[in-house]
Amino acid sequence: MAAITYELIKKDEVTGARAGMLHTPHGSFPTPIFMPVGTQATVKAVSPDELKDLGAGIILSNTYHLFLRPGMDLVREAGGLHKFMHWDRGILTDSGGFQVFSLGELRKITEEGVTFRSHIDGSKKFLSPEISVAVQTALGSDIVMAFDECVPYPADYDYAKQSLARTLRWAERCKKAMTRDDQGLFGIVQGGMYKELRTESAEALVEMDFPGYAVGGLSVGESKELMYEMLEHSTAHLPQDKPRYLMGVGTPDCLVEGVARGIDMFDCVFPTRVARNGMAMTWTGRLVMKNQVFTHDHDVLEQGCGCYACRNGYTRAYIRHLVRAGEIFGLRLLTLHNLYFLQAFMRAMRESIVQNRFAEFRRDFWNNYQLPEKKSGGVMDE
Repeated sequence: MAAITYELIKKDEVTGARAGMLHTPHGSFPTPIFMPVGTQATVKAVSPDELKDLGAGIILSNTYHLFLRPGMDLVREAGGLHKFMHWDRGILTDSGGFQVFSLGELRKITEEGVTFRSHIDGSKKFLSPEISVAVQTALGSDIVMAFDECVPYPADYDYAKQSLARTLRWAERCKKAMTRDDQGLFGIVQGGMYKELRTESAEALVEMDFPGYAVGGLSVGESKELMYEMLEHSTAHLPQDKPRYLMGVGTPDCLVEGVARGIDMFDCVFPTRVARNGMAMTWTGRLVMKNQVFTHDHDVLEQGCGCYACRNGYTRAYIRHLVRAGEIFGLRLLTLHNLYFLQAFMRAMRESIVQNRFAEFRRDFWNNYQLPEKKSGGVMDE
């Protein structure tokens, strides 16, 4: 049996929103799902037990960072990433492609792979499809991502086309490099902001028959309207019986609209990063806790929230004080709250799909949520 399988339970016929189950070697998880990011084998400021308490099922770690430090040999020696970080649920590892290509002039792309300078010590390194898969094999993640080139925005058609052709060749090489039957390799749809190229990418990847498919190269600076247009076009060419993963997206508005376009899996550093900058996520929008308006606000971050901070009565005034004083506990409270919020948000969205209420959920969300910006603007790794 395949390591990664997807079970479609309910589909909203109007929008294409899906409720399902993702089956992995380390458990089965209801979708749509948000995966907290543990770039360097830890979700910042949160323990594995706390992640379980707030409902996380799959987390993401990053090949690029773990390749550089501590190295795949040490993680393999420890028994794999699950044992190394004491996490017995699902793990998805990014291929390292996005991080390498974001280095700009510090990297050089060839057909064989990418030569780059480490952001840690400036030493010369090399990643290829085969090396990326070898690292992810050593890490022992449940879901392995193919090594791809993330096309920058904006990019002209010729560049995007050449990049896509290389990414598809790399996808084939990744498939050939897979050696473990307890891991599943996902292909990544690329093609920039060109529908024709995204069609070509999706159809070629489906022909290769991966157990799951990601949509990459979005939320990299384009407008949200363009992102949604490319996303909807991409998912239209992906199979119904395989999971679909939108990479690097984690704001509530994008989660709702991504689900509406048939996406099952999401990840982003957003909830943990903004927590460390003093921001709380709520059903009505973002709370910037440094703002003076919260100085004498003795309410919890959000009424009805079951996170550690809210259920134990930690107030906005207290959290504001901690944030302004630079106290780690304040940032931990916000991190726990934001991650809990997103898990609860995804559960509520899934329930609405199962109960044929997704259109109502989506409408109520937009009626109540205050959107702070219109740009999608990608968020880099932590």
